[in-house]
Amino acid sequence: MSSLSLAVRDSSTMLRRNLLHARRYPSLTLNLLLTPVMLLLLFVYIFGNAMSGGAGRSAYIAYIVPGILLMTIGSTVIGTAVSVSTDMSEGIIARFRTMAIHRGSILVGHVIGSVLQSVMSVVLVAAVGVAIGFRSSGAGVLEWLAAFGLIVLFALALTWIAVGMGLVSPTAEAASNNAMPLILLPLLSSAFVPLHSMPGWFQPIAQYQPFTPAIETLRGLLLGTEIGNNWWIALLWCLGLAVLGYFWSASKFDQDAN
Repeated sequence: MSSLSLAVRDSSTMLRRNLLHARRYPSLTLNLLLTPVMLLLLFVYIFGNAMSGGAGRSAYIAYIVPGILLMTIGSTVIGTAVSVSTDMSEGIIARFRTMAIHRGSILVGHVIGSVLQSVMSVVLVAAVGVAIGFRSSGAGVLEWLAAFGLIVLFALALTWIAVGMGLVSPTAEAASNNAMPLILLPLLSSAFVPLHSMPGWFQPIAQYQPFTPAIETLRGLLLGTEIGNNWWIALLWCLGLAVLGYFWSASKFDQDAN
């Protein structure tokens, strides 16, 4: 078999392994998925009328759901950091290194499995949003395809960062704590309130971070609102984080092998 065929075969095997673990131990995924769902329900039904600025709860549902969907990705990939850290600390990776398998397949299996779980989690949270009244307006086939592509690319970028966090964490608990910014950053973005309603000194913090341009792009695609230059800023963030996470993870993984 060629090197590429071996890499694909071994990556598929590692992907099945990670998906099997997720199926056998769903509590971690469900607990992480509970956070964005609870925030969605809390902000809509408790704060919705106040946060909408008089526009009504239905308008606030339309505003908040895109941000919650991307927050779901940040929440889901925490499980990836925990899973990678657990594999490293329990010795299974050392065992894999003694076997005739493609080394990169170990990380690739984690990444692909995490992206699939993130997309499924987004679908579930989106279903909750639709159930409470979210409706996409002005989105055609191209907009939906672009929105799906953004979600996958954003999940890929955050997953590689989460893998790196898992590799540098000595325990699963430390990995979970190290990955907490992936949940906190959406709270400091335009997910819940527009940038112009924030204090002037805080607006740059909310604006110059990866979640805000991605949220504004997804919001524009689903609701037909103005996207402006947010789409290419979001794309640059996704590509930059993916490349950074990949080289960070690969470097740390190779260091641990020596």
